[in-house]
Amino acid sequence: MHQLTLAEIARGLADKKFSSEELTKVLLARIAQLDPQLNSFISLTEDLALQQAKAADARRANGESGALLGAPIAHKDLFCTLGIRTSCGSKMLDNFKAPYDATVVAKLAAAGAVTLGKTNMDEFAMGSANESSYYGAVKNPWNLEHVPGGSSGGSAAAVAARLLPAATATDTGGSIRQPAAFTNLTGLKPTYGRVSRWGMIAYASSLDQGGPLARTAEDCAILLQGMAGFDPKDSTCIDEPVPDYSASLNGSLQGLRIGVPKEYFGAGLDPRIAELIHNSVKELEKLGAVVKEISLPNMQHAIPAYYVIAPAEASSNLSRFDGVRFGYRCENPKDLTDLYKRSRGEGFGPEVQRRIMVGAYALSAGYYDAYYLKAQKIRRLVKNDFMAAFNEVDIILGPTTPNPAWKLGAKNSDPVAAYLEDVYTITANLAGLPGLSMPAGFVDGLPVGVQLLAPYFQEGRLLNVAHQYQLNTDWHTRTPTGF
Repeated sequence: MHQLTLAEIARGLADKKFSSEELTKVLLARIAQLDPQLNSFISLTEDLALQQAKAADARRANGESGALLGAPIAHKDLFCTLGIRTSCGSKMLDNFKAPYDATVVAKLAAAGAVTLGKTNMDEFAMGSANESSYYGAVKNPWNLEHVPGGSSGGSAAAVAARLLPAATATDTGGSIRQPAAFTNLTGLKPTYGRVSRWGMIAYASSLDQGGPLARTAEDCAILLQGMAGFDPKDSTCIDEPVPDYSASLNGSLQGLRIGVPKEYFGAGLDPRIAELIHNSVKELEKLGAVVKEISLPNMQHAIPAYYVIAPAEASSNLSRFDGVRFGYRCENPKDLTDLYKRSRGEGFGPEVQRRIMVGAYALSAGYYDAYYLKAQKIRRLVKNDFMAAFNEVDIILGPTTPNPAWKLGAKNSDPVAAYLEDVYTITANLAGLPGLSMPAGFVDGLPVGVQLLAPYFQEGRLLNVAHQYQLNTDWHTRTPTGF
């Protein structure tokens, strides 16, 4: 049963081949057996899962149906879940039990999804490797000596290892798409505002977006259907109708205009990945797509702009964690200043402290115009490049990452080297565009992803292209040895 996709589970439950309770017990046993190798979960919610599974079975017995009714999933551990630890991968929130459900959690629970647990992540979603978690690094099931990508590496590793069919994740600068590429999954970052951020612990508020991680585009369509939609509790959530994503999967690609930016194929890209990307282009051409070279001239400025804007917003968002109201508090503070300093110094890890300091510096009175304001102007230039490109093409295609997954610890002494791995993904966050990564092959036994970008609210187009590609390739069906 653990090899079933979300779509296959929905069909199996509808045909009464198995119950949600049976499936949930199988997957919980599999997590207990295999996750010690991966460290992909922070918390397991066995009692809640079995309770939800029984309720889903009862709803089906009463005539209800739905693709997510009885389907097992997990949540990245920054989505608040009522009465369950929501740690954000940090010592700061190790003792925090959320007093409410995030909108995404509530929507999926209402659809009948079964929550198996909360997945490991880079601390406060800051990282590209899932090595900054207070609970230890997550391992890549394709090679346990390598990173699974971050910050949603726990969700990615768990799905790739067949511990569950799909999981929620978030993407601030590539944190859904990059781990999807590193673990042979399909991952979708929706348009900014498509999925509610209410109850999702913030890293950078103008960049964060929740989305699905699964093995296929079809499964991502099912999970996104349950996550997307307007939420009046989130002022950044957009009141835009949610289409039926599954209904558009089988559209023809005849005449689809695909743009391939020339800037994507510079010196930093592993030539073996470049070859796999060109192979995926040829596959889409066989399906009727028309490919042309385009230019995104301001892409070179995206990383420095992102690493000013994101830390600036993080320094503001994380100021609430001060040892006073909730979360970690230091022992025996001498006074209020000592309470603040030691609670934050002891509660935050080095990567979070680094980004808070960078952000506070960029926002300080003497440097705001020189750094933060200039970064926001570059952000507008990046967006304008995409708007011009989408006048010529329907989607943009390129690599998700410049390299395959690196070894655990390989970039720990050089944070900038890890930041550069986000070069292809962060532009979509700066512009607020939807982006998808799908499996495109292997380099040295490690998965490689191809990234698709589309205009605002065209998630259905991305899923359609990915689904048609997956009907004609088998990369996404490969399973890591031992799992």
